[in-house]
Amino acid sequence: MAEAHQAVAFQFTVTPDGIDLQLSREVLKHIYLSGVTSWKKRAIRFKNGVLTGVYPASPSSWLIVVIAIMSTMYARIDPSRVLFKMLVFIQLNCKVIFVMLLLIYAGLKKKSAILSGKKIVMLTSYLESVRPLLDDEQYKQMETVANDFKKDPAPKFQKHLKLKSWWATNYVSDWWEEYIYLRGRDPIMVNSNFYTMDLLYVIPTHRQAARAGNVVHAMLQYRRKLERGELTPLRALGIVPMCSFQYERMFNTTRIPGIETDFVQHLKDRKHLVVYHRGRFFKVWLYYGGRHLWPSELELQFQRILDDKSEPQPGELKLPSLTAGNRVPWARARLKYFTEGINQASLEAIETAAFFLTLDDEAHGYDPENIRSLDLYAKSLLHGKCYDRWFDKSFTLIVYKNGKIGVNTEHSWADSPIIGHMWEYVLATDCFQLGYTAEGHCKGDINKSLATPTRLQWDIPKACQEIIESSYMIAKGIANDVDFHGCLFNEFGKGLIKKCRTSPDAFIQLALQLAHYRDKGEFCLTYESSMTRMFREGRTETVRSCTCESTAFVRAMEDESTTNEQRLALFKKAADKHQNMYRLAMTGAGIDRHLFCLYIVSKVMGIDSPFLKQVLSEPWRLSTSQTPQQQLNLIDIQKFPKYVGAGGGFGPVADDGYGVSYIIVGENLITFHISSKFSSPETDSFRFGQNIRQAMLDIRALFNLKEKM
Repeated sequence: MAEAHQAVAFQFTVTPDGIDLQLSREVLKHIYLSGVTSWKKRAIRFKNGVLTGVYPASPSSWLIVVIAIMSTMYARIDPSRVLFKMLVFIQLNCKVIFVMLLLIYAGLKKKSAILSGKKIVMLTSYLESVRPLLDDEQYKQMETVANDFKKDPAPKFQKHLKLKSWWATNYVSDWWEEYIYLRGRDPIMVNSNFYTMDLLYVIPTHRQAARAGNVVHAMLQYRRKLERGELTPLRALGIVPMCSFQYERMFNTTRIPGIETDFVQHLKDRKHLVVYHRGRFFKVWLYYGGRHLWPSELELQFQRILDDKSEPQPGELKLPSLTAGNRVPWARARLKYFTEGINQASLEAIETAAFFLTLDDEAHGYDPENIRSLDLYAKSLLHGKCYDRWFDKSFTLIVYKNGKIGVNTEHSWADSPIIGHMWEYVLATDCFQLGYTAEGHCKGDINKSLATPTRLQWDIPKACQEIIESSYMIAKGIANDVDFHGCLFNEFGKGLIKKCRTSPDAFIQLALQLAHYRDKGEFCLTYESSMTRMFREGRTETVRSCTCESTAFVRAMEDESTTNEQRLALFKKAADKHQNMYRLAMTGAGIDRHLFCLYIVSKVMGIDSPFLKQVLSEPWRLSTSQTPQQQLNLIDIQKFPKYVGAGGGFGPVADDGYGVSYIIVGENLITFHISSKFSSPETDSFRFGQNIRQAMLDIRALFNLKEKM
């Protein structure tokens, strides 16, 4: 996703104190700190496991066993039978952790095995991935540079990286978070943050406060399940449980700006949220009498904010622009103007809130009568007015005046499937569990004795207002340059693709390759995001979708002398290749994260590597990502076909490239979210959407499958 932009644009600011050709002291310091962080997390997880009954069952369950045995002695009942039943109870509690321990052990062994033998495989795979993009002379030069790297200094770098893999929980993720996200000094709005849309066709109520009430209550229910460990873990292929570490920082989390690097602040249970409406900030308590506020009570609170006619204080209207502009001015302004008095108190209320809510004064959503309605909806979620989302919060919930909703998510703490899991739960709970009255209000009684929301107070001097305005102008320039197009493809979907006996993702990726070639007349380095959550604290790996096989297929499609039978054979070969690369990426055998970590080691050691420098500077002119549907049991779309999600998207990655996110919904719908830049004469998001549509249809024609499934 947006990480592809950061993966090329990041700047390295660490320098070594000295170099040891055997083991660099600076690298060892980085490895040591990674390991300390990993072991702290393990200790916390173990403590939480004991307290919550994961390992080896909760203290309360052991107390029950003791009481039961004592009771049998008093009542003269055979204690063995009771003990057997109690042990079965405890065994059920322990079974999950036992399986997970085996998987973790196997995963760690597998990780070390992959890393130890990865150097040669990585270089071979890399050269294979760039072959279709280079002519013979360029490829020969790259081959020479890669082979030189393999001889020296690759063994030095690999030695340090192998050591980190033994010591730290995950040899990639902490460096990925730090150097790809937190050290970036450019604006995170558009460049890093991403968005998620509401249900495509349905608005369950047009009352803004009511929709906000139900959705916020559903989010609080999800947070409670998350904190209690009641969410069913997702499993790859329905068997292997995936790491849930990223979920831990979903709520109560804020990215805090710094001069050289930001950091992620995560707190325990927060009992309030902050609401932004027409330039004013309000603090709303989420609890009353030790319980969550009911949806009807939340609706009342939000309606009070909507009815408030007060004006913004000086500098308050565009204050969130500080989070939308460059990071250094925001960090300096925070230190100078927000570390004491009412400014500190108000900023603390925002940064310690469960999440951020914007009650937007615009109306958005999909309108079948307006072909650009999805485009405007996407741009609003991605950047809004550049001053009405707090882009540093883990996520900002946006509720429009017509009842439509969406989410803008900060990327450093997690990847899109994590927020997507919560969003699926919220939409289903909102529509099918909480519901609304016939008038569109939240169900339940109204407690009018609730304390009204509190206005946050500010004292923003002129000098700070100038910084705010400067950040706003920078953000406005970025936002105005975003060319977005939402493309609903409903000619066919997963149902027909299954008949082709190929992976839907591979089908779409090959269509994207064909569409891009028709759009620009050339091939490009292509990024597809794949999850690596089968490993502890895994995040993502890159699938390099432009291959020798895919380019051969595309050329055949454009060659009139090639028969459909030949094209079909090349398609199947390219699809098989793509599926195999995706499997390798998911199982830790990708190449890009390993190359990234080798580059980090090289920079810390102060050893220049022409090979790594070239690899890490290559632009991804086509960056793609699939939004997965993870909880198909929540909404029966066969029974409720209008209750389908619209997915989400991200900003353009390269100045002259495209960003494409897509979601496969049910059997007959694929939604594409396409971004590029108006400033590039080479790109046009609407045109690219039309090329994707035609490419999908042309590939279908190869199979002679015309019926709509």
